Amino acid sequence: MKRGLVLGILLLAGSLSVAVMGFQGPPAGQGGPPAGGPGGAGAGGGRGGAPQALNTIKVRDNLYMIANAGGNTAVFIMANGVTLVDTKNPNNGQAILDQVKMVTPKPVSTIINTHTHAVHTGSNEFFTDNVVFVAHENTKANMEKMTNFAADKAKFLPSRVYKDTMTLGTGADQIVLYYFGRAHTNGDTFVVFPAIRAMHTGDAFASKGFPLVDGPNGGSLVEYGKTLAKAASTIKNVDTIINGH
Repeated sequence: MKRGLVLGILLLAGSLSVAVMGFQGPPAGQGGPPAGGPGGAGAGGGRGGAPQALNTIKVRDNLYMIANAGGNTAVFIMANGVTLVDTKNPNNGQAILDQVKMVTPKPVSTIINTHTHAVHTGSNEFFTDNVVFVAHENTKANMEKMTNFAADKAKFLPSRVYKDTMTLGTGADQIVLYYFGRAHTNGDTFVVFPAIRAMHTGDAFASKGFPLVDGPNGGSLVEYGKTLAKAASTIKNVDTIINGH
């Protein structure tokens, strides 16, 4: 989508959200959206049907999106490795890796989790070989409450966190992470790929429907519009967006 149109949708959705009851998400320890919400029903992220096979779509020359089975996963191919944004529902790790191998032989080196929900963090545990996990500090705190990351699985929690912004890599490989405040949760990361004018929004912009607010994980119906307005005024030179679902 063109940046102006997408940001207009974001701002409109934020302003309209005051007229929508924020959903009461699951207990903080479960980390998933409600049944029937985006990616909330079944392993395929559908609405009660059979699981959908993963589908990889080319976004830009070195950026791909893997759809289905939870949140949209971004695949950003760098000089020496691959950065993934979000890892879908649990038990999709091998399927994600198979999709990555279809577009590049390079290894996965970094995983960014846009927020805590299991439809975006569920397959972290598959990626065990020298992978760095990155997220906002509030997202890590929320993930620590999840059974998915209890005991020995704590090693799949983010080892690198940030407060307001973080830059990974340089030049064509640069990725910039932004946090603008409470929205879907209290740790929503906007992931920007400056060299190719693209961004992954996570569930701060999940779809063209009304926003979902997970109160137990710090989301705010009141702050949502303000957060999106900050994003729209700060992030420039982006004209392609991968949304959360």
